[in-house]
Amino acid sequence: MLGSLNTRVMLEYLPDIWQGFLSTLMLSTTGFAGALTLGIIACALSIQPVRWLRAPATVYIDAVRATPLLAQLYFLYFGLPRLGIVLPEILIGIIVLSLNSGAYVAEIIRSGILAISRGQVEAAISSGMTYLQRMRLIILPQALRPTISPLIGQAIVLVKDSSLLSLISVVELTRAGQMIAIDRFMPIEGLVATALAYLLLYYLLKLLAGIWSHQNRLPGRA
Repeated sequence: MLGSLNTRVMLEYLPDIWQGFLSTLMLSTTGFAGALTLGIIACALSIQPVRWLRAPATVYIDAVRATPLLAQLYFLYFGLPRLGIVLPEILIGIIVLSLNSGAYVAEIIRSGILAISRGQVEAAISSGMTYLQRMRLIILPQALRPTISPLIGQAIVLVKDSSLLSLISVVELTRAGQMIAIDRFMPIEGLVATALAYLLLYYLLKLLAGIWSHQNRLPGRA
């Protein structure tokens, strides 16, 4: 099957694949920025001792993690117009990616916060710091440092999840590969071109994770 791969057609559609690559990169970057923001907020609320503040974050995290991304995508894509809210498909895609990944980011950051010594928190409290000051100056800087590698892993998952946006006609990498199959009736060429582009994104993110791990390796370790 791969022996009859028409590389000439793949090269002919290279500008479309490149545009899809850039679109996926933009969607993933914007979506992960939103996920990081939502994740930090949800995490901060989920560890609150006040129940009425903790409950919304817990419901959000559990609801997102318990339902498929595709169901969430269709829920917003078809549900928002019924409420009179009409948004561009690309914006809906970014919102869904942010909401979905944000729940997982919240749990990653929460694990980093729980690893912080209780004594540091108590010292911050005794020095008169408010909750927001403790989070901004003491807790989050320390919690984010060991969670960078898991967060990059979640970013890789988000990149792959962005392929589902092709189902609502967002022109991204998967959609660009589908166009080869539709225009030239060559599905293998489209799939291979798309897979190679996703592989490139994966290795770029893996390189970032490797650089971070190397720079933050503890002294004395091999």
